[in-house]
Amino acid sequence: MRSVALSPKARSQALADMASAELDVLVVGGGVVGAGSALDAATRGLRVGLVEARDFASGTSSRSSKLIHGGLRYLEMLDFRLVAEALQERGLLIDRLAPHLVRPVPFLYPLQHRGWERLYAGAGVALYDTLGLLSGRARGVPHHRHLTRRGARGIAPSLRKDALVGALQYYDAQVDDARHTMFLARTAASYGAHVASRARVVDLLRESGRITGAEVHDLETGNRLRIRAKQVINATGVWTDETQDLAGERGRFHVRASKGVHLVVPRDRIRSETGLILRTEKSVLFVIPWGRHWIIGTTDTDWSLDKAHPAASASDIDYLLDHVNAVLEQPLTREDVEGVYAGLRPLLSGESESTSKLSREHAVAKPVPGLVVVAGGKYTTYRVMARDAVDAAVHGLDRKVPPSCTEDVPLLGAEGYTALRNGAQVLADRTGLHPARIEHLLGRYGSLIDEVLDLVAADPALGEPLAGAPDHLRAEIVYAASHEGARHLDDVLTRRTRISIETFDRGLGAAEDAAALMGGVLGWSDEQRKREIEHYEGRVAAERESQRMPDDTTADSARMGAPDVVPVA
Repeated sequence: MRSVALSPKARSQALADMASAELDVLVVGGGVVGAGSALDAATRGLRVGLVEARDFASGTSSRSSKLIHGGLRYLEMLDFRLVAEALQERGLLIDRLAPHLVRPVPFLYPLQHRGWERLYAGAGVALYDTLGLLSGRARGVPHHRHLTRRGARGIAPSLRKDALVGALQYYDAQVDDARHTMFLARTAASYGAHVASRARVVDLLRESGRITGAEVHDLETGNRLRIRAKQVINATGVWTDETQDLAGERGRFHVRASKGVHLVVPRDRIRSETGLILRTEKSVLFVIPWGRHWIIGTTDTDWSLDKAHPAASASDIDYLLDHVNAVLEQPLTREDVEGVYAGLRPLLSGESESTSKLSREHAVAKPVPGLVVVAGGKYTTYRVMARDAVDAAVHGLDRKVPPSCTEDVPLLGAEGYTALRNGAQVLADRTGLHPARIEHLLGRYGSLIDEVLDLVAADPALGEPLAGAPDHLRAEIVYAASHEGARHLDDVLTRRTRISIETFDRGLGAAEDAAALMGGVLGWSDEQRKREIEHYEGRVAAERESQRMPDDTTADSARMGAPDVVPVA
């Protein structure tokens, strides 16, 4: 499979191609389900377009807990089918589809009661492992094990002695969700899909009571274009209801947004070789290893305010700190928090007032001929959601279409990854980069690492660390703009990298160098480069202000003080 760059030229060509001839399928929404749907449709031999109003993964798909998991807590709800399905997808991602992006991660579950709790929780974890085996796929992760209190504190010394009487350790997997979603879109493009971000659907085209395409506003140029399609898939997550309204029909289901907040703290603030999963009065709390950091989350509260930029309030941050500090010998403080991010889960509306009890199942509907709506679900099962959405769209086409084959389609960067990882030292010797740097690049690009290294070979200055964020090479910023569809400074600092949450200054120190590197690729004037930096600084200031506010309403008001760099209108 050839590697296709999501370059500025490719974006312009994609929009022109979408407008020039009727598509089989137009996918609206560049999150994980939309990008997955574009890949599914393209690999069935369909003519496909994918449009996203902002950046790829700019909504929910860049703000998750970054876990690929079955959902251990859903076993308590007796939702065995959902857990088994998710565990099958976990195995596929680790072993075949994205081994360069998805990797096993251990979790410790502290036991607080003797006897019955070990039996109860142990049976649940054993069932979790068994369902992974019964999926018919290699589990891809080690088996769980029981630990004494001393054994648990041996691998997690930061745990208070009185916080547990013993523990269970089990494995799930983690992913950089934004990069994975971008790789899905890029892989779809490599199979022929026309892919464009910063292209907003402002209306749906109709003919004789049927949806026949969409009117799209190119937010970068201001142009409007009419894209004709035999089928339109609405995969807009928490914006499902708004997009559905464009059809002028009542939806078959409604999506409710639940806010989840996460904190990022330095790795040395919690001494542990394993992640943690803790029970709360509402749900569960994860402490997740994340490179040189920990991710602590998540909250689960109803959200009805701005969907593009959900805000974390002071009460959200206090909630997370209070719950994790209940088990730590050395409590975390606000000063330990490097980054904070908030995302919205798209939950199918139900009878329960508690968002933690709303369904994580997905649904597919055809509210009007020519339109397919897919909503709900969880990140891990994106491929199943995409398959079901395209299956529904195929019924509206006038020819026989092959079944989904995405379980056998590795993402770009997956092929040859294991061999390259085994030869990391050889790559380090050849390039002069430290082996740790090679490991970092392999974990972000897989077998596409050579494309990044070629940039360094052509311009050795790109092999230097990025100013203000030395974990990244300057070449990575150039590559994000030239190959990964990044159009603005936000795209690079918050999604192609995680600099915005992995540095105490929220990426401000890296903004100038990154903007200069991006500007060289995108042809920015000095004025535009300055505008990008000023926007990013305003965004950081607004987020910090929102995180000092006492509640959702005041936090939302503060966050809205920084408008989008490209107005979505």
